[in-house]
Amino acid sequence: MPNLEQALQKTDIEHLRIVAELWGLELESSDFDSALEELCASLLDLEAVAETLDILPAEAKTALAALVEADGKIEWTIFARKYGDIREMGAGKRDRERPHLNPVSTSEVLYYRALLAKAFFDAEKGAQEFAYIPEDLLEIIEHETDRDNGAKSSEPLGRPATPVEKAFEIPASDRILDDATTLLAALRIGDNDRRSRFKRDLQSLLETADLIKDNGLHPEAVKKFLEASRRDALDMLYHAWLNSTDYDELRLLPGIVCEGEWKNQPQVTREFLVNLINDIPPGKWWSVPAFVKAVKEKYPDFQRPAGDYDSWFIKRESDGTYLRGFAYWDAVDGALIKYVIQMLQWLGRANLASPEDGKEPTAFFLLSSFDPAQGEDKGKMIVASNGKISIPRTFSRAVRYQLARFCEWDEPRGDDYLYRVTAESLKRAAEQGLKAEQLLAMLVKHTNGTVPPALVKGLKRWDARGAEARVESLLLLRVNRPEIMEEIRKSKAGKFLGELLSPTAVIVKGGAIQKVLAELAELGVLAEATSDK
Repeated sequence: MPNLEQALQKTDIEHLRIVAELWGLELESSDFDSALEELCASLLDLEAVAETLDILPAEAKTALAALVEADGKIEWTIFARKYGDIREMGAGKRDRERPHLNPVSTSEVLYYRALLAKAFFDAEKGAQEFAYIPEDLLEIIEHETDRDNGAKSSEPLGRPATPVEKAFEIPASDRILDDATTLLAALRIGDNDRRSRFKRDLQSLLETADLIKDNGLHPEAVKKFLEASRRDALDMLYHAWLNSTDYDELRLLPGIVCEGEWKNQPQVTREFLVNLINDIPPGKWWSVPAFVKAVKEKYPDFQRPAGDYDSWFIKRESDGTYLRGFAYWDAVDGALIKYVIQMLQWLGRANLASPEDGKEPTAFFLLSSFDPAQGEDKGKMIVASNGKISIPRTFSRAVRYQLARFCEWDEPRGDDYLYRVTAESLKRAAEQGLKAEQLLAMLVKHTNGTVPPALVKGLKRWDARGAEARVESLLLLRVNRPEIMEEIRKSKAGKFLGELLSPTAVIVKGGAIQKVLAELAELGVLAEATSDK
């Protein structure tokens, strides 16, 4: 970056005198070059810098700190949007209006003190205009403000939550482990209907954790995850999310659609936000709206390269409106911050709260540790003689995953998952290379041998003989006399008839009832069709 002398080179001697006046100095030199040399020598003095910084307005100190944090330069459009522009005026107008005595923006406060300059620098999109602190002056300011080479302050953003914001608590949960188990089981047996009930977030997280690969399962990783303790499994998901370059919160935000080939940096953005969140004082409920507002004020472009709000094509799903421009910051960038806070609750890192049940969270409380609910209480598996099985969510997830491969699934009831052993489920399991004896061994092991005798008998007979009975819905043709039945069977209608059940009753093949009725009419037999309702 240019130094102080280079930054002031394109000004005039009256501008130098303005700078000197605001620093409490008086220039002795009467020509520009000598005055410039004299001014730079005076301004690059540690004591003079300390005094000038000390009397700066608070907003000017904040703007200067933002520049220091950004290694001394910020794209001008971004800086000006927050701290105001600098009025363009020639020497004559400047000398008449004396803008340095009545600045209209924070930018002007800094500019007329030579703490801020403007110049074009090379950037990703080519040459871009930047606000910057002259390089030699920046070194002194960094030293004076003791910012450790521009590292950000650990001062927390926002404020503590109000009683209303934290009225209804939403504790951290480990239910994501149970949902993950269900989704993995659905993928394993090819149950696309049940799989579709889960949000994209969960499948994306399991892909990030290397449990799902190419829409299938990674067997070793799944085994390790399911057999881990609830605490360790939750840690696996948390660290996979925290370090992932693929899990993209922006593209998972509900209600918006991201279009086009543009790229963002989800891991860099996530790390930045989590660091800000971790600066929140421990043991305090913190306001979500205030935190989001503070990020907007201090770091509005936390996920936007060079403050670009136009090249990302993001559409609101409800009405197709494109959310381009800084005006939609709350709908996109603000929503992303809330999503990250929600992720911390899903992954057992924070409690949330809202004004009342069902309302959007308005407060969060960081947890130093999280003990998964009833993590060591495995509960009890209950098996009925009719093949119904109930298993609590705190039971071994590996067992529930395997059980789901052998059974039909019923809707959960509270904290219990419900399954049924049926001929269809055992047939599906057999297609995956599983045997009923494996299910029986698992049930015996995890019920301490209390499997009902009828179910034990049924599973053993299945492996030996398969299905021994079948329940079907059939169409039946019934006539008054055997002679009519013989006539019908010899007619064209005969090819639509199945097994003869009695001299006056026969099964009609599926889908052929209208054809049989038509053929009967040809024979002069008018038949009525009835159905049970």
